[in-house]
Amino acid sequence: MTLKGMLSMEELHTMAANEEIETIIVAFTDHYGRLVGKRVAADFFVEKIAEEGTHACNYLLTTDMEMEPIPGYASANWQKGYGDFHLVPDLKSLRIADWLDKTAIVLADVHNQEHQLEGIAPRSILKNQMKLLQTLGYTAAGASELEYYLFENSYRQAHEQHYQDLKAVGWYLEDYHILQGTRTENFHGRVRRHLQRSGVPVETSKGEWGLGQHELNIRYAEVLEMADRHIVYKQCLKEVADSMGYAVTFMAKYAEDQAGSSCHIHLSLWKDGKNAFAGKESFGGVACSPIFRWFLGGWMKYTPEVMPFFAPTVNSYKRYQDASWAPTRLAWSYDNRTAGFRVVGKGESLRIECRIPGADCNPYLAFAASLAAGLQGIKDQTAPPEAFSGDVYAAKELEMVPTSLADATALFSQSSFAKNAFGEDVVAHYTHFFQTESRAYEKSVTDWERRRYFERI
Repeated sequence: MTLKGMLSMEELHTMAANEEIETIIVAFTDHYGRLVGKRVAADFFVEKIAEEGTHACNYLLTTDMEMEPIPGYASANWQKGYGDFHLVPDLKSLRIADWLDKTAIVLADVHNQEHQLEGIAPRSILKNQMKLLQTLGYTAAGASELEYYLFENSYRQAHEQHYQDLKAVGWYLEDYHILQGTRTENFHGRVRRHLQRSGVPVETSKGEWGLGQHELNIRYAEVLEMADRHIVYKQCLKEVADSMGYAVTFMAKYAEDQAGSSCHIHLSLWKDGKNAFAGKESFGGVACSPIFRWFLGGWMKYTPEVMPFFAPTVNSYKRYQDASWAPTRLAWSYDNRTAGFRVVGKGESLRIECRIPGADCNPYLAFAASLAAGLQGIKDQTAPPEAFSGDVYAAKELEMVPTSLADATALFSQSSFAKNAFGEDVVAHYTHFFQTESRAYEKSVTDWERRRYFERI
């Protein structure tokens, strides 16, 4: 059954002819997960771009947050002249952007000049893992649960205030509170309706544990479709907030005295229409299959080596604090929110929830890293540790997650697993990207430093 808001080319042709759709956004994500691309006239898209694609400057996968082209990348640089790559619309992702006037959006694959997937593009990295998954006869179902903070200030006001003294929409911790959630229904009711009408089916929304923090969950799907939904979701929330004079942030740790914002990743493998994780073995109190055990074992073993795909910014690592709802140590447990890997469900609903990624992750990279680690576990029949019982935060003997982007990048750059899974060119490219991000932070002078040292040092 076609989801409400998803469009076939036949439907788009009719809507464009009737001027119900006038603009098509053709976009892909950069390293950070930001949508970049073009707005195309609907009739031109129908006549030409849908089949032939369009072009964009290849510097878009070599820039920093400020859109400055960074030297040192092999894929694109000043010596090569910063040419174009080819954007090929994935028409399966074509959907109405209900929050915008007479607009549809399609996510594109990035191709190189040889008309092959550009290996360093985030969506390409996930698609390559899915190809490997399919050769083994599996599909993967996934979900990503996003948390965020909502403010009464506009983005422009927040910028002009240097992101200080912002007014959160809530003034007490509202986790699951209906009254406080009602106060933001002008925003959350609107985005739920827009998402429903844009091919992104919504399950729930609720208050979270921080002041003005919320969570809106969407239905699980095959992992590429889920990653696409994740991107559309974020874009919708940001643009609706902007139109209403609000601001929403997906920073992993917005404020030192507030809860971090996560992106819990749920995954299960399927084969012949059945959950391949389900089985009759008993392991840690879970009725499961060997595939479940090996996938979990690989995911846990290789997480430190792919950590930048889960936690890609300097800010990401400030979320990992004991007793904060964010995991700090590598352990698994059944329905235990102190564990980095929380197993939930049973039978056909059995799945692994990885609580390590933050809301700032690029979903294509996070899902790709999860699949690659799990599939390596299946290949090697990697046994996970025994299930942990109790408070993982108090278990000082357990291995901790990496504590900084610099440390995580060093592990990633030297990982033979990552090089085999993604390719040495991909590891080199993203190592340079993460190192660039770390160096930019190391050179900056922060408000914390001024408050601490200006007078008293």
